[in-house]
Amino acid sequence: MSDVIEPIPGIKPASHRTLWIGYTLYLLGSFTFALNGTVSKAILLSGLDSARLSQLRVTGAFLFLLAFVAINRPGRLRIHREEWIPLIGYGVLGVAMTQYLFFVALQYLPVGVALLIEFTAPVFVALWFRFVMKEPTNRMVWLALMIALLGLALVAEVWRGFTFDAIGLLAALGAAFALSTHYLITDRQMRQPEPRDAVSLTMWGFGFASLFWVIVQPWWSFPWSQFSGNSDPALGPVIGDRPLWFLSSWMIILGTVVPFWLVVASMRHLRASQASVVGLTEPLLAIIVAWVVLGEALAVVQLLGGVFILLGVVLAERSRTRF
Repeated sequence: MSDVIEPIPGIKPASHRTLWIGYTLYLLGSFTFALNGTVSKAILLSGLDSARLSQLRVTGAFLFLLAFVAINRPGRLRIHREEWIPLIGYGVLGVAMTQYLFFVALQYLPVGVALLIEFTAPVFVALWFRFVMKEPTNRMVWLALMIALLGLALVAEVWRGFTFDAIGLLAALGAAFALSTHYLITDRQMRQPEPRDAVSLTMWGFGFASLFWVIVQPWWSFPWSQFSGNSDPALGPVIGDRPLWFLSSWMIILGTVVPFWLVVASMRHLRASQASVVGLTEPLLAIIVAWVVLGEALAVVQLLGGVFILLGVVLAERSRTRF
């Protein structure tokens, strides 16, 4: 979000901020996140269930971040009494459901379309603060909402009776609502008298998401045998006919842990307002990667709709007097 409290807790600004370093790190993070959408879709198309893939990703990321925090910031492993409910909500709604619903959407929609719809989350956040929290907002929030809805209509090509599967569209919208919860709880935690740092907050988010999936679908029933196969050769020379264990490892390490580290490192050189603008490149990069690797080409009108969605997101983030 563009106006997140600064400085971000736990991220010490560099002694000499260098914009090009910050932008480069953030762009690399956005690119690896964008690439991960295509990698995840290749795994899903090979038959692995969305819920299981979500479980694998959040658990793997949690273990990596747990090791990092335990070594470098062991004191942040402690959870204070007042943090339990927000962290559980953050993990289940903001992490587990966002991941799961996005993966469901990937099974029915092109990668770029699913990500563009998910990226409407800041519009819902602005509406939440306006109507639920009663915080002052200017009239720009209505303009943002109308532009984002117009963008969604263009992407879905509603005049043709919706060209995409209804389940995929609903899952992507659900992911947007879940991501809104992610932003809202993050904002709440960052504004506490003793705010939790971004790394340990993310770690516990993944941790409680992992715990949620263990309760819903225990590990002893995990279909490990599916990872002995390869991805569909029809997916092309880049990602087709690759070992699923390799693609899954890529998803966890290069698609989750490394991008997160790049974004956190970039924030030592950038303000949140600068980073939020660069972050909008993620769905654009995802569209390009999916087009090159998977052949998922979008029509010109759908690309125009994507531009409208991102414009609506920018206006929504600017509509609040503070966030």
